[in-house]
Amino acid sequence: MTKNKKTLVLGASTKPDRYAFKAVTMLTDKGHSVLAVGQNAGEVAGIKIQTKAIPLKNIDTVSLYLNPARQRDYYNYIVEAKPKRVIFNPGTENPEFYQLLELNGIKVEVACTLVLLATNQF
Repeated sequence: MTKNKKTLVLGASTKPDRYAFKAVTMLTDKGHSVLAVGQNAGEVAGIKIQTKAIPLKNIDTVSLYLNPARQRDYYNYIVEAKPKRVIFNPGTENPEFYQLLELNGIKVEVACTLVLLATNQF
């Protein structure tokens, strides 16, 4: 597995009990460069959480922590970023979005970022 997959955590949170918080922390611990966009500004593991869509370049992975209704606002943003894949974490499953991503040549992975990282499958 190649290290340092530039990853956007969408739906990032400053609350330590949230999976998005754990994902940012674990990605950082494992040496990946992380961008974080969330509803509230803050910082997790030294990564600033942006509250607006930030310009993306050379993104490998988008890890989603937004419910399907909230994902709609980010469809174009993600497609235009051209990541290699989008991970739909538990609770974010969205067949409508899968279709759009696949039409644009972006791999859809319905998985848990934390499990992928813990089992070295990220």
